[in-house]
Amino acid sequence: MLLDVSMSQLVLVDYQERVIPSIFEGHEVFLNGVRLAKLGNLFNVPTFGVEQNPSKLGGNLLELKVLCSQTLSKMQFSAVEEGLGEWLRPHVSEMGNTRSIPKHLKKPINQNKNTIVISGCEAHVCLMQTALDLIEEEFDVWVVTDACGSRTERNRDAAFDRLASAGAELLTTEMVAFEWLRSAEHDHFHAVQKLIK
Repeated sequence: MLLDVSMSQLVLVDYQERVIPSIFEGHEVFLNGVRLAKLGNLFNVPTFGVEQNPSKLGGNLLELKVLCSQTLSKMQFSAVEEGLGEWLRPHVSEMGNTRSIPKHLKKPINQNKNTIVISGCEAHVCLMQTALDLIEEEFDVWVVTDACGSRTERNRDAAFDRLASAGAELLTTEMVAFEWLRSAEHDHFHAVQKLIK
C-alpha cells in the first residue's frame, strides 16, 4: 500500500528550541522535519505542529512553525490527550457547525483524511505516545523515521520497533515525497526534486 496524498494529514511533534540540540543527529532530523512541512504545503496537506511545555522547552523552531497551519501546545506527552484528535477529525453537523448538536448527528469533516504522516522528537516519548494514541483512535499512522529523533539511537530504534508492532508504517522523507508525487509527470516533480536534494 502506498501513501495517498489526498487522504493525508501531517503532524510535526516537538521540534523545539531546547530539544533539537540534544537529539542524536538533531540537525538532520530537523531539516527533514522542515522538508516534510514544505512538502505538506506544496501538496496542500493539512499540516499541524505540536509543542511540549513551550514555556520551559521553547517553541518549535520558527523555520518549521511558520509552515504549520496550527500549533498545539501541550503538557501531556501524547498530543491526542490534549485534543489533537479533534483537530485531525473535527465534526460538524448537517445543520452547520454548532456545539449544541448531539454527537450522533455529527460527522467528521476530514473523514477522507484518515492517514496521519507523523515525525518528531523524542521518538520514544511524545512522538511514540501520540502515534500509539492515533492508532487507538483508528487513524492510519505513517512514521517518517529520518525525521524522528531521540537523545540516543537505542531509544529511537526501540520506538520504531514498538510502533511497527502496533501497526504503524515506517518510511522516510523521500518515500513520502515520491509516494505523494506518484509520477515524474506530476506538476510538482521539479519542486520536490529541489526540496530533497
